[in-house]
Amino acid sequence: MKNTLYDTLRRRVDDGTVPGAVALVARGGDVEVVAVGSADAGGRVPMIRESIFRIASLTKPVMAAALLTLVDEGRVALDDPIAEWLPELAKPRVVRTPSSPVDDVVPADRPITVEDLLSSRPGWGLPSDFSLPAAQALFEVQDHGRPFRSWPAPDEWLARLAEVPLLHQPGEAWLYGTASALQGLLAARVTGRTLPEFLAERIFEPLGMKDTGFEVPAAKRDRFTWAYAPSEGGEPRLVDTPDGDFSSLPRFASGGGGLVSTADDLLAFARMLLAEGGDLLSPASVSRMTSNHLTAAQRESATLFLEGQGWGYGGQVDVAPLDPWNVPGRYGWIGGTGTTAHLIPATDTVTILLTQAAMTGPTSTSLMREFWVACA
Repeated sequence: MKNTLYDTLRRRVDDGTVPGAVALVARGGDVEVVAVGSADAGGRVPMIRESIFRIASLTKPVMAAALLTLVDEGRVALDDPIAEWLPELAKPRVVRTPSSPVDDVVPADRPITVEDLLSSRPGWGLPSDFSLPAAQALFEVQDHGRPFRSWPAPDEWLARLAEVPLLHQPGEAWLYGTASALQGLLAARVTGRTLPEFLAERIFEPLGMKDTGFEVPAAKRDRFTWAYAPSEGGEPRLVDTPDGDFSSLPRFASGGGGLVSTADDLLAFARMLLAEGGDLLSPASVSRMTSNHLTAAQRESATLFLEGQGWGYGGQVDVAPLDPWNVPGRYGWIGGTGTTAHLIPATDTVTILLTQAAMTGPTSTSLMREFWVACA
């Protein structure tokens, strides 16, 4: 396995697809880790197992697990309306049809619930068709082209979101992204803590995830990777440096994509789920988190993101063996910064790939697919 992983990563480093990568595959207690290339495109800083990456949407499973700790404690219930804590969202409006203009709206049929957020079906979020008027209006609020430190403060962001109509009625359709950001704001309101404080107390400290958070302290920046995006000429374009956007806490700490982490920290999180929650979550919450909640029609409408598979809480759940790596019950997700992490309960397996080369769209990259094949 190790030689296969190394060859897969080495080939993509050598052809310039990524400056470097860290891959980790754990089968029970057997852990293989490969670090290839460099943390910067110039080749000055070697990639190591302990390198810290911007994990983008791999934040989503962590956020869902943290919110479920409040469900386990009875502080929130799955069927609770979120307006109890987020009153800005008490009276959402819905476009009459998905293609309707944003001023052609009707009232929501029912309140948005906690479960709607966890299953990514609140009515806000990105559809497969980005050209829809309501999706374009959401892009104005949910602008992932800007770093989270330049987003509005949470209260202002909520007020702006409340002005955007829902694309679908609550619970009707799976939509991407917004639900996880709202989970973070909900948890902060329920507990009276900031989201960085809440996640540290509920997830990072109990699991020993010592390098995971919303900022990278100066003492750890020698392990923090540079960030790149593709350019028109194919060469990597520098997006962020170790002393850049993550050098301090952001104004908007996003439960949808704001974390940095390492392969070993993500392994600790995955092992908690494989252990049915350990001391952190109830087995019932882990089961709900890692089980598909979407109908076949909802999966079909989200093919751009889910590629025919299902969705649990915070991550994808495989329901059909469409590709060599798909195993029913496989749970995990991918991050737009070039990251992916999955667990397979049936085989007690964890697969993690971390790179610093951003994706160009919602579809998984060729390197991700090659990595999954190597792990299959």
